[in-house]
Amino acid sequence: MVIAAVFLPEASDYIAGSAAETVSLVKPVQESEFVLGIQEEARRTKLPINVGVHEPANGGKRVKNTLLWIDEAGEIVQRYQKLHLFDVEIENGPIIRESDSVEPGSSILPPFDTAVGRVGLTICFDLRFPEISLALKRQNAQIITFPSAFTVPTGTAHWKPLLRARAIETQAYVLAAAQVGHHNQKRVSYGHSMIVSPWGEVLAELGGEDKGPEIITADINLADVQRIKKEMPLLRRTDVYPEV
Repeated sequence: MVIAAVFLPEASDYIAGSAAETVSLVKPVQESEFVLGIQEEARRTKLPINVGVHEPANGGKRVKNTLLWIDEAGEIVQRYQKLHLFDVEIENGPIIRESDSVEPGSSILPPFDTAVGRVGLTICFDLRFPEISLALKRQNAQIITFPSAFTVPTGTAHWKPLLRARAIETQAYVLAAAQVGHHNQKRVSYGHSMIVSPWGEVLAELGGEDKGPEIITADINLADVQRIKKEMPLLRRTDVYPEV
C-alpha cells in the first residue's frame, strides 16, 4: 500500500474547556507552532495533510473552526470553514454551544483534485446535513471528509449510520478522522475514526478508547466510484424538488 495523504481530526490543535479559553488559545496559522509543525511534516514526508484547526475570527471575540489542506510542499492550498455549529442540550448528556466561541462559515468549498482523488471538505456537525454532501457530489467529489470530535452520547447513537448514509447517498468515499477520549473535565470524544466505501461498507475503523496516536488505512479505488455510479445512477427529480 502506498500512502498518498494523511487525514487528521477536527480541532487537532486543541479542544478547550470553555468559550473564553477557546478564544484565548487561538493563533494565526503563520504563528501557530502546531500548524507550522504539520507543514514541516508535510514537506518532510512529501505527503499532503488534511487537518482541522482554530483560526482567529474578525473582532477577536470568536474563532473559526477550519479544515486545512496542506500540500506536499507544506503550503496551505485549501481552507474550509465549518458551516454548521454544534449547539445542543442532551438530556443526561453534554450541553455545548459552539456558537459562543466559533464563527460559522458562509460557503461550501468546491471539491479539488488531489493525489488521492477529488476531495470535498466538511467538518463534524456538517455530517447531519446531507445538503452539503449532495452539493459536493454534484460537483463530482470522489472523497468527502468528516473530521470530527463527536460526543459519546451522539456518537454512540448516530456516528456510524450517518457516515454510511453520506457515503451511500453521495456514492463517494467517506473519511472520518475522529478525536477520542478525555480533553478536559467537560469534554470527552467518541472516537471510532472510520473509512467508508462508496457502497457504504466500513473499510476500517478504530475504537473508542484513547490508546495514544493510532492510524487506519484503506485502498482508495476511484474506479469503484465510477462503477457504482454507472450501475446505480441516482437521477434526481429536480423537476419536483430543488437541486442542492
